Formats: sequence, C-alpha cells, structure tokens
Amino acid sequence: MSDGPKAMIECQDIHKYYGDYHALRGIDLTIREGEFFSLLGPSGCGKTTLLRTIAGFEDISSGAVLIDGKHMEDVPANQRPTNMVFQSYAIFPHLSVAQNVAFGLRRDPRGKAEKAALVEEALGMVGLKGYGNRAAHALSGGQRQRVALARALILKPKVLLLDEPLSALDRKMREQMQVELIKLQRQVGITFVLVTHDQEEALVMSDRIAVMFEGGIAQLDEPEALYARPRDRRVADFIGVMNFLPAQIIGETDSHVTVQVGGLGQVDLPHSQISRANPDDPEPTIGFRPETMTLIGPSQPHTQARETEAVIDEVVYYGDMTYYDLRLENVPEPVRISMRNVFGRDVQAVGTRTRLAWSPGSLVLFR
Repeated sequence: MSDGPKAMIECQDIHKYYGDYHALRGIDLTIREGEFFSLLGPSGCGKTTLLRTIAGFEDISSGAVLIDGKHMEDVPANQRPTNMVFQSYAIFPHLSVAQNVAFGLRRDPRGKAEKAALVEEALGMVGLKGYGNRAAHALSGGQRQRVALARALILKPKVLLLDEPLSALDRKMREQMQVELIKLQRQVGITFVLVTHDQEEALVMSDRIAVMFEGGIAQLDEPEALYARPRDRRVADFIGVMNFLPAQIIGETDSHVTVQVGGLGQVDLPHSQISRANPDDPEPTIGFRPETMTLIGPSQPHTQARETEAVIDEVVYYGDMTYYDLRLENVPEPVRISMRNVFGRDVQAVGTRTRLAWSPGSLVLFR
C-alpha cells in the first residue's frame, strides 16, 4: 500500500565547500515525483549551487544525491535523468527553432522522421506548433524561453531543473509564462525544480517551497503555510510584506500567550501563532500582513472585529489596490495596509483619522 507520492530527488546531508567557504550546510531534502518544487532565497544563499549539485554540474564535498532511488555519485550530468533550462536560455541564433529543439537528439540513434515527430511533439507542448522553420534570432523573449523548454523536454527527463528561467522577461510576459509553466508541468507530469529569488513567483507556481539562507533551509512548506505562518522572523521578512509591532508578553498558559501589542492593545494568542524571533532581536514582536487588516471609512458602521484608531500617513494608488501607511498610537514606525479598490470604496486621503479593523487570528508572535 502506497503512502503517497514517491521521492524523486533525495538530498542527504549535503555539504559543499569552495575552499574555506561553506556554500551548502547539511541540506536534507526530499522532492516528490510530479511535484513543482521551488528553491527560494536571496542571492548567494546556495539555491543555484544546490540545483547544480542535483544536475551533476557541481561535485559535493560530502553527503549524497539520489534521483528516482539511485545514487548519483560518479554519475555525470549527461547521464542523469535530468535536464536544465538556464537563465540565458542558450538558444543558438544561427539555427532554426526545430534545429534548436532537436539539438539534444544529435546523438540519438532514431531516424530523421522519428526525430522530426519528436520535435513537433515538443513544440506542441510549449505552444509553438508550426514554428519549426522560424529563425531563432527572430523570436521574442517569451518564445525563446519556450524553445529552451521544448529542447529540455524532448529528452523526456524525469526531472526538469529551471534556473531562474523567467528573470529576463518583462513583468507582463513573466506573469503569463508563470501560468504557462504551471499548465506545462501538469501536462507532462514530471518533477519541476525551480530556482528563483522572486517570492511572488515561488508562491504562485509551487506545490512546496524551500526558503534558503546562508547555505541552509530555513523553512520548507506549502505556499499558504509559508506565507501565513512563517517559522521565524527572517522568513517572514523575506516572504512578501509583513508589518512588525513592539510587543510585551504579560502572561502564558498551556493554551495561549497574553501579549500587550503596541498600537493594538492586549490580546491572547494560541501557541500555533508563535514563531521564532531572529537571534539578534532583543524583544518579542508581533507581525501581520497588510491585507489581513481593514481600513474603515468615516461613514461606515462599526464591525464585529476589533478596531483601532490610526492616522493616514501616506497613500499609494496602484489601480486595483491602494496601499496606506498608517500611524498607530505609541508606535514609532508606520504600518502598511492594502485595500482592494472595489466599486463604491473611496480612497482615503493623507492626514485622515481613520479606523483599522483587525482580528487576533491575523497576528504572529515572534519570540
């Protein structure tokens, strides 16, 4: 009886040194078959190094990499059941689209007609059916990215490794390609491993995300859990926007902690809403996301939620959303609140004294 999806990639206590520099520090990680998995973190955190060790482009100093249950020690990159799409795409401008896609088949013993059929199949997967005779240098950035994907998929790898493949695209094209990659991964059903420093990209595309700092994994979780309940303040700071308020713990039981929160007052929080502070944080803090609190207009009635008075310090209008920086009483720094611009909701002005509705369920205590 199966216990769920099997492990496709296993990283067991991986360490990687470059001289004295400890790039990967005891990575233990299992990536499931058919999963869209992301390695997320700031530049220099080790995410690309980890991807390259899986691909076989980097040797490891100690530990083990297994793919589909087989140890990859001494298995070169070109013999692993993986393929990689690089940030630069590495498209050959002097070749046609079909020739670029077929490049990985150059040592394949199959006949010309069979190879041509595989090229058409791969182009169809990425939405470029009929583009085979196009000159590669005449393609748009998004089309070149699709050609790189088709070239990687034509070899039918068990794992597709993606090293920041969307970073060169403009925002609109990047968002479109995020959706296309999700659809493609579901269509082909193979394991995708994405490296990115873009938090939104990882949240949108991934089944699970490993957040990395300084060569280690700080938290591995599903996107919703990672966003709503970060394990520590460093993860909370890195994923999206989070406000922080000063806090003082005034009581604790087996079920909850009683906290005095700057600008909000006293609140009881269950232990499930407690995360770790950073080692250099001298005092507890409370965190909350901008969209978890609501600005109440002057003419609106009181709500069932808790309410706090605030003064609007800044307003930034984005079309679909308005961001407000609010001053709370006895809090030195403003907090940011986001409000969707639905029909009938006016944008409030700078200097307005307003009300902020909130629920204790939106708060995370870092201690």
